[in-house]
Amino acid sequence: MNTEDSATPSGTIAVGPAAGGPARAPVPDAAGGAPGSRSAGRSGTLLAGLGVVAFSLTFPSTAWGLESFGPWSLVALRSLLAAVIAGSVLLVTRVRVPERRHWAGLAVVAGGVVVGFPLLTTLALQTSTTSHAAVVVGLLPLTTAVFASVRTGARQSRTFWIAAVAGAGVVIVFTVLQSGGALSAGDLCLFGALLVCAAGYTEGGRLAKVMPGWQVIGWALILTLPLAVAGTALALPYEPVRLTAHGVTGLVWVAACSTFFGLYVWYRGMAEIGVARASQLQLAQPLLTLVWSYFLLGEGVSAAAPVAAVAVLLCIAATQRTGGAGRGR
Repeated sequence: MNTEDSATPSGTIAVGPAAGGPARAPVPDAAGGAPGSRSAGRSGTLLAGLGVVAFSLTFPSTAWGLESFGPWSLVALRSLLAAVIAGSVLLVTRVRVPERRHWAGLAVVAGGVVVGFPLLTTLALQTSTTSHAAVVVGLLPLTTAVFASVRTGARQSRTFWIAAVAGAGVVIVFTVLQSGGALSAGDLCLFGALLVCAAGYTEGGRLAKVMPGWQVIGWALILTLPLAVAGTALALPYEPVRLTAHGVTGLVWVAACSTFFGLYVWYRGMAEIGVARASQLQLAQPLLTLVWSYFLLGEGVSAAAPVAAVAVLLCIAATQRTGGAGRGR
């Protein structure tokens, strides 16, 4: 077998477009339909769940990173470090450059999850607490499911949408009450981050049908490398740098774990269980973020957290049971 053959999203070896070989059959209805098998569904849920855990630490890690770097420097260094990791893996594994028809989708992924979401949320965290910023994640699962339905034509059952809206409602009410119910100056950035991230998730999940998830995020990061280099060169001289253990740890986490590893398992999971179903696992992310914020940042957590957690878990269970019914137009 050619050393440039690449792994399918399920981990098997096959020649496909990402490896320069003949096209292989896409994962059935990966935008929101049924997984190929029960075992694939379990592994996809586990992989997407690992991504959610990695993402849940992003806001606390960003807050740590801001102890050492300015917002523009942190975002540029985050992208630069993640791109170096991705480029090294792509080079060592000798993965061929994707076909021209995939680059527009990769640009959407890069603009949404590599540049847009990190930049907008980092700017928002200048004036918002991580608890308040979790409101964005509370809306993200529903927004991603809507984007996936519009982009791919995948249809979900009425029960799925009821559970998705209910879960989003529980998370939003809880997180708004947790943060005092007041709007902050960073809310415009947070809602912008919501939209660009949902678009990036949807497009990445679609691309993960034809190339492994780690290659999706890897090539998206490579696309942003020139911008990351330029941003680092421009931002570092103008923003103060005060290296601390928290600051360096936060930078390394958001680059290596949130951006590269987290998105790798996330896109791979979406390819197996569908964008809509995987997105609803993120209903648990704000609650996890609140837990990490309590232990790592000392932010308070409401006594209502256990009640919200149970309600969210019930909504997640409902979407996972009904999310496999989606069909494209």
